[in-house]
Amino acid sequence: MKFNKAGLRMLLAFGLCSWATVDTAIAQYEPQFTQYTNNEMFINPGYAGTRGYPSAALLYRDQWVGIEGAPQTATFSFHGPLFYKKMGLGLCIMNDRIGVTNQTSAFANYAYHVPTSENGTLSFGLQGGIVNVKERLQDVITIDPNDPEFANEINKTMPNFGFGTYYHTRIFYIGFSIPRFLENKIDPYALKIVSNKVRTQNWHYYLYSAYVMPAGPNFKFKPSVIIKTTPGAPMEGDFSLNVLFKEMFWLGGSYRTGDAIALLTQFQLTKQLRFGYSYDYTLTKLSNYSNGSHEFTIGYDFTFNKSKIITPRFF
Repeated sequence: MKFNKAGLRMLLAFGLCSWATVDTAIAQYEPQFTQYTNNEMFINPGYAGTRGYPSAALLYRDQWVGIEGAPQTATFSFHGPLFYKKMGLGLCIMNDRIGVTNQTSAFANYAYHVPTSENGTLSFGLQGGIVNVKERLQDVITIDPNDPEFANEINKTMPNFGFGTYYHTRIFYIGFSIPRFLENKIDPYALKIVSNKVRTQNWHYYLYSAYVMPAGPNFKFKPSVIIKTTPGAPMEGDFSLNVLFKEMFWLGGSYRTGDAIALLTQFQLTKQLRFGYSYDYTLTKLSNYSNGSHEFTIGYDFTFNKSKIITPRFF
């Protein structure tokens, strides 16, 4: 697939993933997820093991449908508790494609759980792993076929690590994390030299929370919010409200500041298996070119004693 140079730069100018670090020499950015509550392992390593039993989740996001080279993201996570739930371990794998760039990452998560009350637990998490970036620069159509910016292919693997804290009860949680401590840079001219530096001015900060409120025997409300910020860039917030019907079906909506509104659904097919879908409608000028964004999630809790799952987990 060939990409027009001007068109590719226009796509970058519109924001790639709406909240992203974009630089011709920076090798990564942070993708966004509408169903972040179903994908918390990628936000916060402190979440590892907090469901109480091994759990796996798949997510696929097709962003800005109709625009050539728009982001497509697939994630897989698996985590579970250890040593009588005092610790948690997890694995996160993600593949993110945008334009001529293909970014694949694999991270291991570790969390230490501290009970703070009969129902509350505070977790401290660390994650470490690698990020591989491939850029097929030859696929970009340029006016000058000898344009040095697009003369070669980039294929580099770099390390990174992050930190997070997570407090939760059965009906409430709050989390804070810095998923990436290192700034991974690739010099496109100096033989593609890689540098990995701790630069606090480029850290991405996540603060998020949710609460489940009973509203009668068959309904529950779950408001949630996530705030994302990095120095020198506008703060972004996602504000969501979901309603749970008879412990089986979630329906809700969300608003992402300056970017999009979304419809969210989730089906609790069994006490162990759940399926989610969301649709984003962008509020930016991209709505003139895009048919919106689709996101699908599947989650499964592995427990051989189903009687222990009295009701499905809310988080």
